[in-house]
Amino acid sequence: MHRLVELAEKSSLRENPLHFEIGDTVDVHTRILEGNKERIQIFSGVVIARRGSGTREMFTVRRIVASEGVERTFPVHSPKVAEVEVKRSGRVRRAKLFYLRDRVGKATRLRERRTTPKPAAKK
Repeated sequence: MHRLVELAEKSSLRENPLHFEIGDTVDVHTRILEGNKERIQIFSGVVIARRGSGTREMFTVRRIVASEGVERTFPVHSPKVAEVEVKRSGRVRRAKLFYLRDRVGKATRLRERRTTPKPAAKK
C-alpha cells in the first residue's frame, strides 16, 4: 500500500528541490492570484520547523512584524511557492526552533553558519 501512495505522489513532487535548512533566514516567493493577474509576494524570516515527507512536507517561517511574531507554514512541493532564496545560514543544534517564540529583540539572533566554498572542478 505504501508503495502505491509513493508512486501516486511522485508526479506531484518538485523537480528541482528547494535547498534550505532549519535556522536559515529565507525569502519565500509565493505566487498570488488577484483576479486574472498573478504576482509574486515575498515572505522573509527564519525557518523554525520542517516536517513531513513527500508531498506532505511543510516548513514554517517566522518573522517579527510591528513587534509581533508572525508565522507562516508553506508546503515544500506546492506550485504556489515559486522560490526559496537563502539569505543567511544559521548555526543551530536542534530540528525545531520553537524556543524563538519566547524570545524578543536581539535574543532571536542565530549564529552564522560558515560554509566553505566548493573547489572548482578540474578539466
